[in-house]
Amino acid sequence: MTATEAGTGAGTPAGAGDGGRWAPGDHILWRYRANGRPAGGGHAVHICRPVTVVQDTDELLAVWMASGTECVRPVLADGTQVHAEPLATRYTRPRTTVRSRWFGSGVLKLARPGEPWSVWLFWDRGWLFRNWYVNLEEPRSRWAGGVDSQDHFLDISVRPDHSWEWLDEDEFAQAQRVGLMDAATAGRVREAGLAAVEVIRRWGTPFSDGWEHWRPDPGWEVPALPDDWDRAPSPTPS
Repeated sequence: MTATEAGTGAGTPAGAGDGGRWAPGDHILWRYRANGRPAGGGHAVHICRPVTVVQDTDELLAVWMASGTECVRPVLADGTQVHAEPLATRYTRPRTTVRSRWFGSGVLKLARPGEPWSVWLFWDRGWLFRNWYVNLEEPRSRWAGGVDSQDHFLDISVRPDHSWEWLDEDEFAQAQRVGLMDAATAGRVREAGLAAVEVIRRWGTPFSDGWEHWRPDPGWEVPALPDDWDRAPSPTPS
C-alpha cells in the first residue's frame, strides 16, 4: 500500500487492532530505550512519543506525530539540554527525563519490519517538504501499546533532490569512546547505514512512494501522553 492508498480514521484506544495490527487512527507510543545499562539493570525508556497510526501492514508501519504532542525526552540531571552539553561529557553526565511538547511541524515516521532504521519526513510551514531523515536504530519490537527501539546515534539526511549526507558522526564516534556501543555493534550500524544509502541511491521504498504528498486527517485528535508512558511492554494483541 502506498501513501495515496493509506486510509484515515478516528482515534481509538492504544493497543486496538485486528490480528495484531493497528487500524488507521489508533493511538500508540513510539519509544526508545536509553543507551547503556542503567543502575539496577534493564534498559529504561527515555524517549516516548504518542503517535497516530496511518498504516500498519506486513510491509510498513506509518505513524504521525502531530505538532503540540506532549512527549518525554532526556535532559541532563541539572536540566541542561542534551545537545547543549559538550560532546566530551554529553553521554557521561547523569540524566533524567522531562515532559515537553513537540512544537515543530508534525513528523511522519515510516518503519519496515526488521529494518534497522526508520525514515522520518519533515515539512516546513505551509506543507513545504523539507527532507527525509533516516534514523538508524534497533529494529522495533511491537507490544500492545506501541513499538520500542534503541537509537544508534548515526543518521542520514536526504534532500528533495535525492542528495544525502551522514549526520551525527561525531556522536556516533563518542558513543563508542565512552562504551555505549561496542565495536561489533558499531560495525553493524555502519553496515545498516550503507544499506540505507543503497536504497537512497536507487530511490527505493519508501522514498519513491509519494509520502511527501500525504496529509493527516484534520479530524484526528492529538494523542495524550499516558501517566504510565514508561510501563513494561505487554504482549501484542492477537
